[in-house]
Amino acid sequence: MTRQMTGAKMVVQALKDQGVDVVFGYPGGAVLPIYDEVFQQNDIQHILVRHEQGAVHAAEGYARSSGKPGVVLVTSGPGATNAVTGLTDALMDSIPIIVLTGQVPTFMIGTDAFQEADTVGITRPCTKHNWLVNDTKDLSNVLHQAFHVATSGRPGPVLVDIPKDVQFASAEYTPPQKARTSHYQPQVKGDMQSITDLVAAMETAKRPVFYTGGGVINSGPAASQLLRELVEATGIPITSTLMGLGAYPANGEHWLGMLGMHGLYEANMAMHGCDLMINIGARFDDRITGRLDAFSPDSIKAHIDIDPSSINKVIKTDIPIVGDIAHVLEDLLKVWKSRGRKVNREGIQKWSAKIAEWKKVDCLRFEQKGAVIKPQHALARLEALTKDHDRYICTEVGQHQMWAAQYLGFNDPNRWMTSGGLGTMGYGFPASIGVQMAHRDALVINVAGEASWLMNMQEMGTAMQYKLPVKQFILNNERLGMVRQWQQLLHGERYSSSWSESLPDFVKLAEAFGAKGIICKDPADLDDAIMEMLNHDGPVIFDCLVEKHENCFPMIPSGEPHNKMLLGDASTKDAIGSTGAVLV
Repeated sequence: MTRQMTGAKMVVQALKDQGVDVVFGYPGGAVLPIYDEVFQQNDIQHILVRHEQGAVHAAEGYARSSGKPGVVLVTSGPGATNAVTGLTDALMDSIPIIVLTGQVPTFMIGTDAFQEADTVGITRPCTKHNWLVNDTKDLSNVLHQAFHVATSGRPGPVLVDIPKDVQFASAEYTPPQKARTSHYQPQVKGDMQSITDLVAAMETAKRPVFYTGGGVINSGPAASQLLRELVEATGIPITSTLMGLGAYPANGEHWLGMLGMHGLYEANMAMHGCDLMINIGARFDDRITGRLDAFSPDSIKAHIDIDPSSINKVIKTDIPIVGDIAHVLEDLLKVWKSRGRKVNREGIQKWSAKIAEWKKVDCLRFEQKGAVIKPQHALARLEALTKDHDRYICTEVGQHQMWAAQYLGFNDPNRWMTSGGLGTMGYGFPASIGVQMAHRDALVINVAGEASWLMNMQEMGTAMQYKLPVKQFILNNERLGMVRQWQQLLHGERYSSSWSESLPDFVKLAEAFGAKGIICKDPADLDDAIMEMLNHDGPVIFDCLVEKHENCFPMIPSGEPHNKMLLGDASTKDAIGSTGAVLV
């Protein structure tokens, strides 16, 4: 028995068959047939955002925290172009989202019709794949393909552009199990000889280090569990990129902390001095590598990644392994155990002792004194008062993002949502809405700077409408903090457009939306103010006034290797100048 239905109904049916329970979107003329079908069912909840960029970031937060793909529905023209930033963000950070866009009728394409744009052309560089569906009989098959492509291999965003006449016309619906997906089957099993070569290198290495990234988390819970088993069994120290935080617990014995431009001293020194670097699901991003010719200069380099295009793209790899992280780690452990569970215990013991010396530098040390809140202190107190909650953290982009990565601990995957590759200001607030939709009873906090937060402040309306108790923890230094820091360190303290001379009263702004606003400027009041935020059962904007010219350290200066870092040191500030830092 065939199932005939309109294209609009196919969209809703395909979403149901794919297990979708929430869609983030904004209606317009070219998608009204689909919105009409959404109205006539109760299985899928539609979240009306206030801007299409917010819809995509919300879908990213939903996907990153739940492990399920996020879905977006927007109209043609500006609806689609407003989604481009979110699509690019998701592509850079390998987030599986499906964006459905309306399009003018097929017979009007190319006529410069009202709200027409070449959506497929515009989004081709910022999606994993995209489709323009010209015939209703192809629509359901394409929709199921979209889910398959978005979630298979290296995850990423896809887009399906659906003309309005295709939504009105009827055809036979293809169920998921009959959809054509065999043409895209990424390799998941790693080459066993290469895995054996890596095990052999692990057995003799004196100074090995695991360098992990977001690919571990994207591979699913099994990958994180296998990683933890491998680290505990071998005793090899482990560091992570910004996107990989939580794959290995921050309270784990072998944890070095985050590495990279604002990574920890011990993590960067270990990366520089190791003799075996095992990259698991990271892509050698420039924020991690710094100067390429000085990056981990004396190490054998192994790289495990499901995306073959990432292998040897930036750093030449000695042991390349293409495959899904969970599958490869499972085989790696089997081979390692079968060969006698060997590592160079004496070498690793000396290596661990050296790392312990680096840790004594205490690179995140700061002094909270005086009447102004240090941003580090604000986050240290937020960590202390929330670490035992069922907690999810989002961030905007800038200094506050790096401080959050440094001072907040993540012991589980999928608890940390931030914009890594694209560095998108305005990401965190809508992402927190998506996270809260996926975890209605959890504590969801967006750590923000006032400048980033204002980029998508309109989503307060979304949070209020759907009763989403997201907490907006704004470190307000009245500056574009990271821009100002770079201008201070690299541009002769010429502060060109690095602050706004007109900021809102965030408490009154919260109240204007019907939310709760809290302001705190005295360190003595900080704990009580944070608890007031946590105890409120609705959305909160927390305006935390912090030191205006605090810099984020450690920092690898431009053009320097990992063993040359700027470390903040208040006790030597007078001797080293206004940056409050010393190069070590």
